Amino acid sequence: MSCCFPHETKKSPNRLIVEEAIVDDNSVIALHPNIMEELGLFCGDTVLIKGKRRRETVCLADSDETCQASKIRMNKVARSNLRVRLGDMVSLHFCSNIKYGERIHVLPLDDTIEGIDGNLFAAFLKPYFSDSYRPVKKGDLFVSTLKASLDDVGYEDIGGVRKQLGQKRELVELPFRHPRLFKTVGIKPPKGIFLYGPPGTGKTLLARAIANETGCFFYCINGPEIMSKMAGESESNLREAFKKAQENSPSIIFIDEIDSIAPNREKTNGEVERRIVSQLLTLMDGLKSRSHVIVIGATNRPNSIDPALRRFGRFDKEKDIGVPDEVDCLAVLRIHTKNMKLSEDVNLEKVPKTTHGCVGADLAALCTEAALQCTREKLDVIDLEDDTIDAEILNSMSVTDQHFNIALETSNPSALRETIVEVPNVLDGKTWVALIRGVLFYGPPGCGKTLMAKAIANECQANFISIKGPDLLTMWFGESEANVRDFFDKARQSAPCVIFFDELDSIAVQRGSSVGDAGGTADRILNQLLTEMDGLSAKKNIFVIGATNRPDILDPTLLRPGRLDQLIYIPLPNESSRIKIFKACLRRSPVSKHVNLAALAKFTEGFSGADITEICQRACKYAIREEIERDIERQKWKHEQVMEEDEVSEIEVKHFTESVKYARRSVSDSDIRKKVPVFCSKLPAIQRFRS
Repeated sequence: MSCCFPHETKKSPNRLIVEEAIVDDNSVIALHPNIMEELGLFCGDTVLIKGKRRRETVCLADSDETCQASKIRMNKVARSNLRVRLGDMVSLHFCSNIKYGERIHVLPLDDTIEGIDGNLFAAFLKPYFSDSYRPVKKGDLFVSTLKASLDDVGYEDIGGVRKQLGQKRELVELPFRHPRLFKTVGIKPPKGIFLYGPPGTGKTLLARAIANETGCFFYCINGPEIMSKMAGESESNLREAFKKAQENSPSIIFIDEIDSIAPNREKTNGEVERRIVSQLLTLMDGLKSRSHVIVIGATNRPNSIDPALRRFGRFDKEKDIGVPDEVDCLAVLRIHTKNMKLSEDVNLEKVPKTTHGCVGADLAALCTEAALQCTREKLDVIDLEDDTIDAEILNSMSVTDQHFNIALETSNPSALRETIVEVPNVLDGKTWVALIRGVLFYGPPGCGKTLMAKAIANECQANFISIKGPDLLTMWFGESEANVRDFFDKARQSAPCVIFFDELDSIAVQRGSSVGDAGGTADRILNQLLTEMDGLSAKKNIFVIGATNRPDILDPTLLRPGRLDQLIYIPLPNESSRIKIFKACLRRSPVSKHVNLAALAKFTEGFSGADITEICQRACKYAIREEIERDIERQKWKHEQVMEEDEVSEIEVKHFTESVKYARRSVSDSDIRKKVPVFCSKLPAIQRFRS
């Protein structure tokens, strides 16, 4: 092992902007060749780099033509030693009079060597110092190449929150680094930040990154751990946490799952929870601006916490950590795959186009599943009883584009696993989503309104949520409206998304017309539905489809512009359409060539699509029944050879003749006149749609 301890010579420094390193080496920085020539540096020379808070470190200079002349590339460990982040400025100095060290004293951090004895610790150090030359400086921290388990997550380790990250740095770093700035302008720095959003979006990770990047003391409180069955102990635990944070300021108190310890006091019957909320309010009010303590709370149920916490002076700022868009998804994927061995055919840029609604945790699971697919392919050549794996097998393993495709087929957004229907990427639906918010399919029953909504889901690049109107109704006060809110929240999290309300007339009748609805449940559901539709942001690609065969009883406010303003009539099929329906119903059935579908279509004038489907199913049933009778006859007389020609059965004319005897129209002419009394003015647009 050899190392050096540098002495700086007087040379004008060169100020450069910090950029992420391509080669992940703690002791190597990369510069543009022109900068190296300007400073008189050669590859392998030792340089002194000065960062913030009078921090310095030493590295070996290397040339990189892809690096901009104004930038310097260094890895995360070097940046940590300099207390700088990506985009910060550092100064570079040439070093001479290098002293070689014969011995070096290395002290491990307690929480990084738990369960490791001295011999094993030495084994971790050996690869780091196995090079012939490595510069080190007193006080530097480094991560061994074999053991990188330090909980030192930084901003570059987080993807999908680029907008929120800039706001957090403004709210947290400025008060800690430049407290006089707030005093000068005459305002107090924020005391608390409230993070909310779906599970897996990175709320906890973001809080840890802020603490690590600012060098603050980080005290994490997991909500349920505060609770105790002993009287007064829960409040005592909370007071102790705030006391430690103030003693180690500047510090961040992070309360994860804050809704579990600070629920709305008006909606909880627990006396312990009420006392904890009161204690938390008192502690936050007791934080002085000069104490340099910031409280960060996180939850995926923002409406469940006590409203007294969500006022100025407590949780001053509220930030939504939402579902990442395509750009953020790509950043998350690059973070999770940076240590993976990827094949050259892997194109990460195409993956976000099929992961709508996926949060960071879902993307991490996707990468893990792709890697597991790679491993499964090698299981047949790996001896599980052997302690080692052949190097040739390990070298041949890499995650390919096909592995990612298989992983994509088996994954979907965690927020919507109960209701989501993943659909293929066929059309770009962004154009029509931006133009209209909603559409109403109406017409006689059995004409394909629900089927058309499902077809849209299968042809459109969007997630699909199907809601049956009666499913929203519950006996509990307020829960029906909450169900409506939940579905729209899920749609926002997985946008672009189509919400389909089947049997809309069951929840959207004219207000005040519900007989026997003493509680006004139907009216409240409709009001909530109208509110949610009005609250749809233009930035969120959410499209609402409603279907009903009773348009005359719908509340008119639901059909005004901006809501379900596109009205599309789905009529009974005409003769040519009935032929297509017969073909669609029988496309997988062996139909005799003697069956005349055109004659069947002519005979079924006035029949709906559902009626025609029933005719086809009954004809299939008669053919199957006849085949069963033939099988019984074969077994009885053992004439298998005689009846070989009848082995492959078909649906014949006689089967349809028998089926038509029981055919019936489910929609009468009078019913049709009742169903469509008010939307005749829309027929020209409907004709264009159907064409």
